[in-house]
Amino acid sequence: MKITLVRHGQTDFNYDGIMQGLSNNYLNDTGRRQCKKLRNELMNQHFDICYMSPLIRTVETAIILIGERVETVTDKRIIERNLGELEGKPRDLYDFKKFWDYNLNYDEFGVEKIQDIFSRCRDFLTYVINKNPDKDILIVSHGAPVRAMHHILKKTDLNGNLLNFKIDNCFCETIEVNEEDFIEK
Repeated sequence: MKITLVRHGQTDFNYDGIMQGLSNNYLNDTGRRQCKKLRNELMNQHFDICYMSPLIRTVETAIILIGERVETVTDKRIIERNLGELEGKPRDLYDFKKFWDYNLNYDEFGVEKIQDIFSRCRDFLTYVINKNPDKDILIVSHGAPVRAMHHILKKTDLNGNLLNFKIDNCFCETIEVNEEDFIEK
């Protein structure tokens, strides 16, 4: 089984360095171009189903990437991190090290706890893998859930540096998954 993780294309909030969180923004022209470029790269890759966050930027990204080639399903468990009072504010107010420290589980300003993101992403992955055995799955989501799912699928030590790689707009990664790791018992 293969799971391909994709972060949505660029929005004006991304371009302007504004924290987006649950804000429901469309892709900008750059974001649409990024998606078209990625579509060309994924053209020969087979997908059985596509799961996406219900926010418009991920829906728009998924439609550009796969059109009507495969069934699409929205799932709120892979929605972006709730940034609480920081939504719509400049990015420099967000302390990445504190908010991504799994043990600290920091939630100042009403920002969703990192352990909660991992929990909902783990629940989502377990559901999707059990529902779609031996299928190739495309997941279109946001920076925080994509990062969390990457670490879950790669079985990363959550006490380490969870920020050890960059997830740009239209980030794409395909991971071979051992389904037995996610079998519901």
